[in-house]
Amino acid sequence: MKRASLIVVLIVASFFAGMVIAGRMRTSDSVDAEPAATRPPAVQVRAPSSTLPSFTAVAARAVPAVANISSQQVQRSPFADDPFFRHFFGGDPLGYRSQSIGSGVIVSADGFILTNNHVVGDYASSVQVVLDGGREQRAKLVGADPATDLALLKVEVGDELPTIPWGDSSKLSVAEWVLAIGNPYQLNQTVTLGIVSALGRSEANLTPYVDFIQTDAAINPGNSGGALVNERGELVGINTAIYSESGGYQGIGFAVPSNVARRITDELSRYGEVRRGYTGILQLSPVSQYPQLARKLRLPDTHGAIVTRIERGPASDAGIREGDVIRSVNGKPIKDGSELVRQLLDAPIGSKLRLAGVSLDGREFDVQVPVISTRRGQV
Repeated sequence: MKRASLIVVLIVASFFAGMVIAGRMRTSDSVDAEPAATRPPAVQVRAPSSTLPSFTAVAARAVPAVANISSQQVQRSPFADDPFFRHFFGGDPLGYRSQSIGSGVIVSADGFILTNNHVVGDYASSVQVVLDGGREQRAKLVGADPATDLALLKVEVGDELPTIPWGDSSKLSVAEWVLAIGNPYQLNQTVTLGIVSALGRSEANLTPYVDFIQTDAAINPGNSGGALVNERGELVGINTAIYSESGGYQGIGFAVPSNVARRITDELSRYGEVRRGYTGILQLSPVSQYPQLARKLRLPDTHGAIVTRIERGPASDAGIREGDVIRSVNGKPIKDGSELVRQLLDAPIGSKLRLAGVSLDGREFDVQVPVISTRRGQV
């Protein structure tokens, strides 16, 4: 009897187990047969990726090509030639001495170093350069260009120096990554990272000639003359100035574009100065500063530059007078005086400029102005 009951129980259990297994199989078959379009999408987990590229290799190549520069300057006293002053007060009759600290970029393997003019100063009596590895060299001032705040030095070395390849600053884009390399506060070979904040900054009031690159890469005193390098390791600018109310970094720095710096380097290395053409136009002001004049002349906007000072020369011979408004150069409209200054300074000697605008008495003019040999400090 017990044996029969056990057999019945086993049969019933086997029946229900078969039902369960068959049900699971049917469910599995129905899932596998479900069209792909009705299936929920598979969730793919991806490893997080970094948004910042590595600049380790770029810095390793560029840092050795940035030098530390110190300049001893002598400021001439206005009483240097006064025997009374020299007799009673003694001291250095030439005036007082000061020191300037900055950075420089090695632009050729044979020892040419580009820096800012304000780093070496107008009265530099000696310039010392500390190269990568702590090697100190006395440098010769090859030439300087105050209009762009650039100066070129030369050191004599027995071996080839590391350099940074030139980049094309005209291809820079806002928000592009850049490195600033220099010696802030005499902290040698410091690298900071930032982006290009803006391009074509002429309102920085640093020089009337350069459209600066603005960057938020940390630039501090001592960075002047250092390198601004793109993510390909190319030199795209020479760090020149900061905007600061405290004297330190506030996220606004300015660099001379490499295309300007490269041309100035070539001129200084060849001739010891920058040769520029002369038209006789000495000073310009933006029309935007004189809205009443713009209304009087019925100008459609405040673009253009007013000739505020002119001397006898090609421009005056062509009929341009003080008070005239120049609106375009070679058929291309200009926005302000600084843009026109750059056009005049960049014009090759021997070429002709087509200047068009409105004269002070309301007449339109369109004249050809020859560009003749340069006169220092004039355009």
